[in-house]
Amino acid sequence: MNETALITGASSGIGRELAKLFAQSGRNLILVARSQAKLEELRQLLVSKHSVHVEVIVADLAKVDAAENLVAEVNARKLVADVLVNNAGFGELGRFDQIDDSRQLNMVRLNVVTLMHLTRLLLPEMLKRKRGGILNVASTAAFQPGPNMAVYYATKAFVLSFSEAIHEELIDTKIKVVCLAPGPTKTGFGEDSGMDDITIFSGNVMDVAQVARVGFNAYEKNKAIVIPGFKNKFGAFLTRLFPRSITRKLVKRMQSKK
Repeated sequence: MNETALITGASSGIGRELAKLFAQSGRNLILVARSQAKLEELRQLLVSKHSVHVEVIVADLAKVDAAENLVAEVNARKLVADVLVNNAGFGELGRFDQIDDSRQLNMVRLNVVTLMHLTRLLLPEMLKRKRGGILNVASTAAFQPGPNMAVYYATKAFVLSFSEAIHEELIDTKIKVVCLAPGPTKTGFGEDSGMDDITIFSGNVMDVAQVARVGFNAYEKNKAIVIPGFKNKFGAFLTRLFPRSITRKLVKRMQSKK
């Protein structure tokens, strides 16, 4: 029986490219995002190109009880999510006290709460079936504090720590748990978060298809953590060597307007 991958934030960016790769591998798909039109366009593309079954679920995963409602919809359609790709997320550039509180609460719900809750709701059945796994999309932001994006960096630190911990918990099972931690990538993230004109996005921006490929290959091999690109790997490594007082000042400088 072919596996089915549930991918959040599937309408664009890394999520869209991961959907293509999972479909190419022969897996059926459950695509989740807020845009019905974009999801339907992707569904038609994948069905025609790979002859897989693709379901579309329109949902705002930043809402309270979003995970429970999504799993209820999956169950109502008599679908099974063998693979969970927690890709949906967003950030916001600015000083913590100057960003709208509802925006930041939604960020925590989407980047952390829904990701954790979907994992908790779907993992037990994966273990019973003895197949499948979880691919969580974090960021190189996870490796240090992020002045001017304090909440976003903190949410990605949670994703990294959470993913690495349950990877180790499940190491003797057949369930994969992988954390993809990309650096700046050519998606709509920079524009949506207000980061498109800051120093950190002025160079070393990776192609989204390349990032997705690295993440997909890491999932297939059950690597605990994967960081696409040598410069991003090196940058994450340097955070271990520098005092945190220096690291946070460097990050603050990079996240300033050009």
